[in-house]
Amino acid sequence: MSRSPENILLRLPEAQEQSIREIFAQLEQRGFPRQQQTPHITITFAPAMAPEVVASAAELLPAVIPSTLTRVGAVVFGTKRKQTVAWLLEASDELEIAARSISALNPAGRGPRWTPHLTMGLRLPRDIVPDYLHAMDELVSPHLKEFTAFRAEYYRPQSQESLLLAESGMDVRRSQA
Repeated sequence: MSRSPENILLRLPEAQEQSIREIFAQLEQRGFPRQQQTPHITITFAPAMAPEVVASAAELLPAVIPSTLTRVGAVVFGTKRKQTVAWLLEASDELEIAARSISALNPAGRGPRWTPHLTMGLRLPRDIVPDYLHAMDELVSPHLKEFTAFRAEYYRPQSQESLLLAESGMDVRRSQA
């Protein structure tokens, strides 16, 4: 198994994380693979994040946190046997510009591209993806449309360390993975 990359990411308030975990649990009860990831929105990632990317994120993100992202659809990432199902999100212009600027500095990234999304099914066998999407449609309230990025972090999964880059103060809690 490959090593998890370092990330610049956005965290959700506890209540929103819990809503997503409840969806994960309901999907698992229907026989789908267990989802254990902490709900988050990635801005950029790399095997080892360049210091200038972290510095840029610390400079740009406080001005756009908190930020509301709107669920606008579902997307499937991957072309092989394992695929990822996510909600496609739309961000404010200000957050989009900041995220693209940060991403553009990442030598291991995709340039100034950013596809804001919230992963709902990680590494799913390709043949179950249509049923997974259908089950999500059945389980998810149409009212669950908006998410709040209340905190930005630089997260290093190997050491489980996170560096707070920005926080709105609306949901103060310990920094955790």
